[in-house]
Amino acid sequence: MMNSRGKAVVLVSGGLDSATALAIAQADGYDCHALAVDYGQRHRSELEAARKVTAVAAVPLKILPLDLRAIGGSALTDDIEVPRGGTEGIPVTYVPARNTIMLSLALAYAEVLGADDIFIGVNAIDYSGYPDCRPEFIEAFQRMARLATKAAMEGSHMTIHTPLIELTKAEIIQRGMALGVDYGLTVSCYMADAEGRACGACDSCRIRSEGFGAAGIADPTPYAGAA
Repeated sequence: MMNSRGKAVVLVSGGLDSATALAIAQADGYDCHALAVDYGQRHRSELEAARKVTAVAAVPLKILPLDLRAIGGSALTDDIEVPRGGTEGIPVTYVPARNTIMLSLALAYAEVLGADDIFIGVNAIDYSGYPDCRPEFIEAFQRMARLATKAAMEGSHMTIHTPLIELTKAEIIQRGMALGVDYGLTVSCYMADAEGRACGACDSCRIRSEGFGAAGIADPTPYAGAA
């Protein structure tokens, strides 16, 4: 595909949503540069999934180490049990300020690359109640991004793209399938094992499974203990 829109930084986690956001950015004609963060998450399999997804997409991947275990406060970075089944309110899997931190790193990387666009796969419908997935947060960060850098002072007009923010999980899956995303490569589970097999019980597994069901598409997720 002939790229016509310049460079874009795409935040990738190895999960379903970010793989779809990457596919959308590529389909829209951006020269994509993927960024993942090794923030001390519970398992390494999602970073391996990020490597696989970006390799298939033929997109360069940078993985930045930033150990948020030093801060803790989340079941993904601290000795806190991951809940099984649905939860109410903001769940303990919320990582304090994670999207603020990751978007800030993406902003720095974009400035170095000379990119005016950042893609992030946040979703405000079928998600776990995280405050940093809301449109209001993205709009506020974009306003800041257009003020806070040398590139902005020199005329850069940074745009934060959230192509999934108003889609249901089923709609996200359908969009990704139409773009050829191999969801069997992705890992969404909060407690995936070393091989990337999902637990099938955490909130993320539930949302993912229900999304495939609603989309009418067979779930390619490998589950631990499955025959």
